[in-house]
Amino acid sequence: MLLTGAETERTNPMKARITAFSHALRGGLTLLRTQPHARFHAVTALIVLGLGGYFHVSRMEWALLVFAVGIVWIAEAINTAIEFLADEVSIEWRERIKHAKDIAAFAVLVAAISAAVVGGVVFIPHLLTR
Repeated sequence: MLLTGAETERTNPMKARITAFSHALRGGLTLLRTQPHARFHAVTALIVLGLGGYFHVSRMEWALLVFAVGIVWIAEAINTAIEFLADEVSIEWRERIKHAKDIAAFAVLVAAISAAVVGGVVFIPHLLTR
């Protein structure tokens, strides 16, 4: 017998959580496989985390860096989801779909610029003292 999501939740809540987690991870892999900018963000995130370790940044600086990296990933994921959904809804050019895609892309741009500013605020003092 095939159970719906709600039935699985009632019969085995732990399995439902694991299933939901696996769907989310699959989304992350799809993001990395299909989006060149996501791969750039991944490399940048690794560099930021490496620099944080190298400079022994404070807990507050770690919090700022992790938050900034997370915001970029969230924006990139939402942007990609909007693009996939918009492309599924219509293959024809539509002005409102173009606006939705442009606005989602702008959100990623703002997040990336903000993260770069946070990175500068955190790392420039460490670079100047070396």
